Amino acid sequence: METSRLATSEDDMEMTGANGTRGPAVEVEEVSDGGLRAWLTVAGVMLVQMAGFGYCSSYGVFQDYYTRVYITNASPSAISWVGSLSAFLLNAAGLITGPLYDRGYFSIMFYSGYFLSVLCLYLLSLAKPNHLYQVFLSQGLGFGIAGGLINLPTFAILSQHFKHRQAQAMIIAGSGTSIGALVYPLILNYAFTEKVTSFPRAARLSASFTLMLLSAGILLIREKKTPRNASTTSRGRPRILETFIASMKDVPFLCFSMSLMMFTAGIYYPAFYLQLDAVKHRVDEGFISYLYTIMNSMCIIGGLLPLLFVKSIGVEKMIAGSAMATAASVFAMLGLKDLAGTAAITVVFGFFIGAFFTLLCPATVLLTRDPRELGARLGFMFTFCAIGSLVGPPIQGALLSENFVWWKPAVFSGVVSSLGALGFAMVPVLTRRSQQPQNVNPESTVSETK
Repeated sequence: METSRLATSEDDMEMTGANGTRGPAVEVEEVSDGGLRAWLTVAGVMLVQMAGFGYCSSYGVFQDYYTRVYITNASPSAISWVGSLSAFLLNAAGLITGPLYDRGYFSIMFYSGYFLSVLCLYLLSLAKPNHLYQVFLSQGLGFGIAGGLINLPTFAILSQHFKHRQAQAMIIAGSGTSIGALVYPLILNYAFTEKVTSFPRAARLSASFTLMLLSAGILLIREKKTPRNASTTSRGRPRILETFIASMKDVPFLCFSMSLMMFTAGIYYPAFYLQLDAVKHRVDEGFISYLYTIMNSMCIIGGLLPLLFVKSIGVEKMIAGSAMATAASVFAMLGLKDLAGTAAITVVFGFFIGAFFTLLCPATVLLTRDPRELGARLGFMFTFCAIGSLVGPPIQGALLSENFVWWKPAVFSGVVSSLGALGFAMVPVLTRRSQQPQNVNPESTVSETK
């Protein structure tokens, strides 16, 4: 499959729904496949990803600080629910925002998410020590909903600007997550030291940086006119359920989604617990303060590297390979005891998880046969990803327990992420089988029966 199929063809000018219903032709802006306006939109999406998933991916710094300093009356498992809920909502909101994007509500969702994100992060600065519910409501629930309103729509809008270069545009825009996950830990680790004397000041510092990123994103991102897509009926009513059922009957997409759910249930273990693990094993404090900086620097390199090989190797093979390497680095958490082991896991995990997440949206594009269902399919994909990110960290925290039994969560996370990686490797095989023509000659069948 080619990503160029996302362009609106002449045959698509008469809209056809998933159940065969047809609507009137709609005039839309032609996909220009680049240009200044398009690349400025890519830059804007990158900044939004920095402020959304970049912030969420830095929760490991909060997990360490809350566990040791600020919320000492709660278990690591309970504290991890803040980060896991935020990640869940950022992804799961796509189940709603995808079809809403298809119906043309991009601007409403974008501006609503912008204001709510900033509000919730400033409210976080009012949370009192050992009041977990206050952190949970502002950082977990509120910011998760806000980020979910802007995450999928900003990625999907790239399909309005690019025809043949969608994979490249999505990879570049997706690197914003890694850049944000690089910058935020620097800000937070600086803020949580003696140089910034209070948690409220640290929270306001990160909130102000988020405000700056989202404001710049609003100025850069531009929307084009697109038709209502196949997830709506001729009367304009959403048909999310029908589209979901049709997607689940698509075997390659179903395998991809289930594999993603298992994979994300395991890979958040290093993201949430690596810094705490290093602290408890008495790794050099100077290195620990830059641990997530190193990890996310490798995420940037790993996330941009597919640009060089995506055409020659292919998205599906690259995402399966990066998933396998990531799962291996999760298993390696079993051997974390010193500085050398921590550094190796940090570099390998950061590099391959960066490659994986930048390839996630292009892989979903390849598995979407009808371009008018792209928003809905991205929403389904993000929802499966959200389920894994919701259940994984709390299970890992429960296995870790207050006694810090490190091998149990490492084994659990390594096994489930490995199973997910194997599922990704099966997707190209299933795709080829589903594309094989079923050429059966009825006359030859009758003669053979005789």
